[in-house]
Amino acid sequence: MPLPVRVVLVHGSQLSGAQWARYAGLLGPDVDLVVPDLPAHGSRRGEPFTWEAALDVIGHAVSGDGDGRPVVLAGHSLGGYLAMAWAAEHPRALAGLALLGATAVPKGPGAALYRGLARVEHRLGVDRMSRALDREFDALLPEDLAAVIKEAGYGFDGIPAAWDGVMTRCRPEMLAEVTCPVLLVAGQLDQLRVEARRFARAARSAPWVRRVTVPRGLHVFPLTHPHETAAALWELVIAARTRTDR
Repeated sequence: MPLPVRVVLVHGSQLSGAQWARYAGLLGPDVDLVVPDLPAHGSRRGEPFTWEAALDVIGHAVSGDGDGRPVVLAGHSLGGYLAMAWAAEHPRALAGLALLGATAVPKGPGAALYRGLARVEHRLGVDRMSRALDREFDALLPEDLAAVIKEAGYGFDGIPAAWDGVMTRCRPEMLAEVTCPVLLVAGQLDQLRVEARRFARAARSAPWVRRVTVPRGLHVFPLTHPHETAAALWELVIAARTRTDR
């Protein structure tokens, strides 16, 4: 019987754990899948977003019930930067780490762009932003998945604090002491993939680092290309089992 592995998937900003609705079936029954909602998102929309609270949510998801299972931690966009930050604080705790659409250094012009987007979203208001996202997901996703995401709702209140944390705290060098395999996945057309090589070089203590590009994938590739994303994550599951069996 395959060794159970806990896989923690952390969603991107505005979304929730619902974005991973298809992954239980794709990763299989021998994976203990955990999809927490970050503060100010999903079931935690009433909670203010703070960096410390978000890392605490991830920590609880990783530890689970304390059964000692090897853990693969993966995050998309905001979730990827938070996963990296958690791994930097616990560099020996994980059996695998995956950053999905989170390999751009958030400073300079890119940081200014995201701060500007956050201000625009705030001015537009919740209703107009929700309708815009509904239209986007209706166009990009299968009807059933779009319905699940829309039902879970969107989180806008935490965006300024969340991305301010990313921009002021997150750098590739945070990977330097992480001792597990590291996977860097990005869509071919993903704006947050531009410095993947720098992130790969920074993970100097990892036994291996692999970069994966999803053909024709946008920044939302974990939603639009779940099979390709799950296949990449499966490499970390296999690696986790191999390391534990030694």
